[in-house]
Amino acid sequence: EVQLVESGGGLVQPGGPLLLSCAASGFTFSIYSMMWVRQAPGKGLEWVSGISGDSTYYADSVKGRFTISRDNAKNLVYLQMNNLKPEDTAVYYCNAILFFENYWGQGTQVTVSS
Repeated sequence: EVQLVESGGGLVQPGGPLLLSCAASGFTFSIYSMMWVRQAPGKGLEWVSGISGDSTYYADSVKGRFTISRDNAKNLVYLQMNNLKPEDTAVYYCNAILFFENYWGQGTQVTVSS
């Protein structure tokens, strides 16, 4: 059974850091591209970041503040978020993609507020 389980969300003050993790199981993790996608309250899905092989990609809104990484030995993907802003408040989803295969986690809530 394919599973993606996000963790690390919570309430953080503006300017603070947060580390999200996504634990994968049930598929060959290392060959999949991994993405972080978020959904703010009342808005649609927004792609945040992706990692494919050794290449990383970021939305302009998070470039320079967020860092994506992965540990293929542990089947984990991370999103280190620094200098968080209130507009980063959203549910963050982990997404695994390989050709036509597309898996999603249940999401973890990140709230940036003072």
